[in-house]
Amino acid sequence: MDSWVIGMMLGVSVFLGSIALVALMWAIKKGQFDDKEKFLHGALFDDESELNDAYQREEKRKQSVKKKEYRPE
Repeated sequence: MDSWVIGMMLGVSVFLGSIALVALMWAIKKGQFDDKEKFLHGALFDDESELNDAYQREEKRKQSVKKKEYRPE
């Protein structure tokens, strides 16, 4: 390979890496990664009725699988 191709590839990769670094620093400065209590709030606002609905859907799914597996001889 010619040396200018290697130099161009190196220059482009350094340029793209610097753009990624600037974007990461901007996101940290703006607080994009500061959601420390996301899972705590999610657990606090879960409703008991939502849990019951999920359990009922799972039971219906299990029953439908059992019906499909039944094969009389």
